[in-house]
Amino acid sequence: MAEKSKDEGQLPDLILSGVGSAAGGSYDRVLIDGVGKVGDSLTARLFKANGQIRVKGGLETGEMEVNGIMNLEGSLKTGRMKLDGMLHIDGSLKGESCALNGLVTVKGDCELEELKGEGGFTVEGLLSAGHADIRLNGAGQVREIGVETLKVRQGNKSMWNRLIGGIIPKLKSELTAKTIEGDHLDLEFTNADIVRGNVIVIGEGCRIGRVEYGSELSVHPGARVGKEVKTSD
Repeated sequence: MAEKSKDEGQLPDLILSGVGSAAGGSYDRVLIDGVGKVGDSLTARLFKANGQIRVKGGLETGEMEVNGIMNLEGSLKTGRMKLDGMLHIDGSLKGESCALNGLVTVKGDCELEELKGEGGFTVEGLLSAGHADIRLNGAGQVREIGVETLKVRQGNKSMWNRLIGGIIPKLKSELTAKTIEGDHLDLEFTNADIVRGNVIVIGEGCRIGRVEYGSELSVHPGARVGKEVKTSD
């Protein structure tokens, strides 16, 4: 472990290389390369990790980049986040943006301004986002979704499997939720009890119990919708 000191009044850096461990605390930059374990919650301006990481607490950071496997035994609050690999969060996730290439599990709620990427995810609480564009290469499982716009497609399986499929479980590429609500929803390969929005496209591979739409609804011939309800003239 290396804790790089800075001028008086500035936070130090936390640098782990190889196999190492450190205490939690407040840092300017946290840089982990290898197998790292942090014994308590962390606060940092920048968090970058490459390898296998466990934090026995929460993480608050302005910018985050993970390439590998990370387990967080608390909640995550971040600005911009980029993930290539697997991230497990025991608490909630709140952030500005997430660029996803892998698998994310959130035991609580997930709140993002923007979610974009390829892979799979599980959110046991509410997923709320301004804009979400998801290409599924694994299961997407959420209790409830509330968004401004949502686009769901299946991803490029052959390319994704070459890049990361060796460490990600091969699960059916579809989104499952009890309720999906938003202004503009463009869905494929989605299973939901209720879909509610203004402009809704129900594409191929969808199985929806009830659709409530304000102005426009398009349903693919191969999709299954139990009931369609127009909520305004």
